[in-house]
Amino acid sequence: MSGERELGAGAVGADRAVEEYLVARRAEKPSPHTVAAYRRDLLGVLGCAARAAGCERSGLVLADLDAGLMRRAFAEFAGERAPSSVVRAWSTWNGFFGFWVAEGVLEGNPMQAVRRPRARPGGPKPLMGEDTPERLLEALAAGCRRARDPWPERDMAVVALALLTGLRSAEMLGLRVESLSGRPGERRLRVVGKGGRERSLPIEAPLEALVGAYLESREARFGVRLSGGDALLVDTRGRALRRGGLQYLVQQCYKHAGVGDRVARGSLVHALRHTFATRLAEDGASVTEIMRLLGHSSITSSQSYIDVTASAQREAARSNRTYGVLRRLAGGEGAREAAAG
Repeated sequence: MSGERELGAGAVGADRAVEEYLVARRAEKPSPHTVAAYRRDLLGVLGCAARAAGCERSGLVLADLDAGLMRRAFAEFAGERAPSSVVRAWSTWNGFFGFWVAEGVLEGNPMQAVRRPRARPGGPKPLMGEDTPERLLEALAAGCRRARDPWPERDMAVVALALLTGLRSAEMLGLRVESLSGRPGERRLRVVGKGGRERSLPIEAPLEALVGAYLESREARFGVRLSGGDALLVDTRGRALRRGGLQYLVQQCYKHAGVGDRVARGSLVHALRHTFATRLAEDGASVTEIMRLLGHSSITSSQSYIDVTASAQREAARSNRTYGVLRRLAGGEGAREAAAG
């Protein structure tokens, strides 16, 4: 990297450019989780670029981030990360450079010269085993989760809410007490999904009662009166549950319920969402209904649950023991024909 830089628009510090870009994106109303992901991807690759350039991150300016340096940065960044993570970071940086080109600070977007892996589309990963959701809930209701400060009502509410609404992690964490509204027996849950899109989900009486029992236990536990703006889901200290805490809670519920081996690798809260959607498909829900309940913006994502259910049905049919008889008979006839020939 040259020690002499032409002072101008491109000499804006890269760190500062990242923060200004994130400020500019606030107009889109991204969730805090989304903003944190953008920042992680931008600063993570920027750190790789600094090492490739032989300087501190604070020493980089926008003009330094040319195609050659970004290729080397992504080569390091991709080393120990999954293809999907690299693709996401590539998209984040593509948007970052696109913004600064539109602002007239940069002349071109170097990401067009940076290769990215082809991320395989991931299919649904519901809990394995036909009875797993029931087994999980029954074990939690029996107080299976052994914790220093047990709170079975909260654990049940979290897992049942995910299993019966299919909410994403960020959507669950964004819920407030006032998100649950309506007359008894006709409750609905108001959810803010991706892109700030709202949807309203019906809540049936058993889940309504479960959430109600949790809220009563919470008021008794902390000696406070809840208000509508309070977070719906909290930790054992009464603080709003955060992403890491939610993931840990669900993981521990799987473990103590004895179903940890029935959860696909890398899937925790999402396994509950996928189970919700897969069961909808199995019970005959249309792709449009699944799309609306899950908050998908594309019908393609919802269709995958229909497709995977069809595959599961074929697999179940294939395992019918009567097929075994036919296979043996077919094998026997084949063997006799071969001997006769």
